[in-house]
Amino acid sequence: MIVRLMTVTLIGVAALLAGAAHAQDWPSRPVRIVAGFAAGGIADLGARLLAEQITRNTGQQAVVENRTGAAGTLGMDVVAKAAPDGTTLGLVLNGNLVINPFVQKSMPFEAMKDLVPVAMIGDAPQMIAMSTEVPAKTFKEFQALAKAKPKTYSYGSAGVGSLPHLSAAEFARLAGIELVHVPYRGNAPAMVDLLAGRIQLISASIGTFRAGIESGKLRILLTATKERLPYSPDVPTAAEAGLPGYLMSVWIGVVAPAGTPQPVLDRVHAMVQAMQKDEAANKAMAAAGLDLMTMSQPEFAAFVKDEYARWEKIVQNAGVEKQ
Repeated sequence: MIVRLMTVTLIGVAALLAGAAHAQDWPSRPVRIVAGFAAGGIADLGARLLAEQITRNTGQQAVVENRTGAAGTLGMDVVAKAAPDGTTLGLVLNGNLVINPFVQKSMPFEAMKDLVPVAMIGDAPQMIAMSTEVPAKTFKEFQALAKAKPKTYSYGSAGVGSLPHLSAAEFARLAGIELVHVPYRGNAPAMVDLLAGRIQLISASIGTFRAGIESGKLRILLTATKERLPYSPDVPTAAEAGLPGYLMSVWIGVVAPAGTPQPVLDRVHAMVQAMQKDEAANKAMAAAGLDLMTMSQPEFAAFVKDEYARWEKIVQNAGVEKQ
């Protein structure tokens, strides 16, 4: 019995030592960072900034691999099924982990079991923007119009079950108004119709709205945040506008395959923290409407767990069926 316990102990110590040694060597081979979306979006931006950080600080090449399809699910499936050795990481949007499981019938992996949250990077707070053709200047004025004329006003989104859809649907639910949902193949075509006045509202971040605001075609009703945003100090928060409890954002972070040694996760987390302190990276993220969010690895894991439960309820409230 004693010999058996000693053997088990020695095996455990050996595993810990191997993990520590692996972390010290990490990355001993090129690292790929998988983004589930095409180049040009915030997921791709985060992946490329992290790749630059790893390459510059370790001397080992890190490359970005854009695996598009199924709202990011195909890309994260690659990560979930990769060897848990730190050579494959995933750059996720919150939809990949806490929305897709509730709106997609055929998830090829279990988001909360097959992927490990490693580090939070930042978030893009959501806003509700309205066409200036609508005869209202505040949320309260629009709410009164919409209540007087149910299903008269419409909002666009990046598709059924997308975060812009769910965010706007939750806005309407909390406001007690009935709006018509118009799904598009992405937020870009929805923005075209919003600027043209063919739809009246959309939920997105400041990066999407800047051109419309500058042209005078859009008006921001509120920000789905607890505090006013420094780059939009005149825009009221949801609570200030009269819609307490409405909080929405697109956040991005880093995940790894389940089973990746903790010392390696710690090294990756440290790389993300170094990236967040980099001035050039900060400017690039700010230009894309991303606000930095710093958490420890356990805090990020707990945050993802809470978000999973919260978005399950939001999807249910929106009446979205799995497709």
